[in-house]
Amino acid sequence: MKDKLKVGMISFAHMHAASYLQALLARKDVDLVGIADENRERVRPFTERYGLAYYEDAGKLLAADVDAVVICSENVRHAPLTVQAARAGKHVLCEKPLGITEAQMQEMIEACRANGVQLMTAFPCRYLASVIEAKAAVDRGDIGRIVAIKGTNRGTMPGGWFVDRSLSGGGAVLDHTVHVMDLMNWFLNSEAEEVFAFAATLFHSVPIDDAGIVHVKFRNGVIASLDPSWSRPAAFPTWGDVTMELIGTKGSLFVDAFAQKNEIYNNERMKPSWSYWGDSMDDRLIDAFVMALREGRDVPVTGEDGFRSARVALAAYASAELGKPVRLADVEADRR
Repeated sequence: MKDKLKVGMISFAHMHAASYLQALLARKDVDLVGIADENRERVRPFTERYGLAYYEDAGKLLAADVDAVVICSENVRHAPLTVQAARAGKHVLCEKPLGITEAQMQEMIEACRANGVQLMTAFPCRYLASVIEAKAAVDRGDIGRIVAIKGTNRGTMPGGWFVDRSLSGGGAVLDHTVHVMDLMNWFLNSEAEEVFAFAATLFHSVPIDDAGIVHVKFRNGVIASLDPSWSRPAAFPTWGDVTMELIGTKGSLFVDAFAQKNEIYNNERMKPSWSYWGDSMDDRLIDAFVMALREGRDVPVTGEDGFRSARVALAAYASAELGKPVRLADVEADRR
């Protein structure tokens, strides 16, 4: 086992970066080498507060003595940064969605494989206590064979580069389909076969989709639906939700991933807020990444996992545009 894992961070464009930073700093088995970001002001509060090296160019960080990098850039930069890191011999934890095209994601996976490094997709929802317990219940057969799933990942509209298609590659359907779709893939151990979706702009004055419904048929016959909309108003206590209702042949199971919370009412805020007291999913994600690399094991959430979830979102856009169901195999063939 390595004594310490040397880790660098590339870009703080995504809001999860700050949480991953805190998780890395808290570990005695990690040496956080520095942060690369073309926007120095964006990371200055972190580099100055924690005495971290700053790199304007990601290439200079990759040339330093680091074992792995955490990439939290805009979606369109995931692929080129991951490929660059792989060619430099660095393991990668990449923020979701893994990429914005199937070809990009395949290139990322192949680059890491060819250079002998691991690629992990940032799906922290796998590490929520309720999700872990639900997966164990399903594996025990408590609800029998799953026949249908209804899920939600409804969030607050994030603004910024998320609503700029040239940087994000898509709106709510791409942003929020992937988390719960990964959980569905994980629970079912089956891949999506057909997608029928709706996508539109209904809630905000933004130049990108902020609403959608994604229906999926899996190879094993399970039918699923997912609401990935940015439909939570500014007055909502937190950014959104992650839920799943699993219908089985022997019972049903409802997962509310963020139920471990206190409700707080404060006259100064003039709206309710939630104080989450459960384990941090981001801490557990970082723990899984670090320990896999230190112990020489395969990362638990792979690039292939990221691909399987993101391709459903991409197929959803194709379905919404055509107004009819699409088979993922046909979508892949059309894009070759």
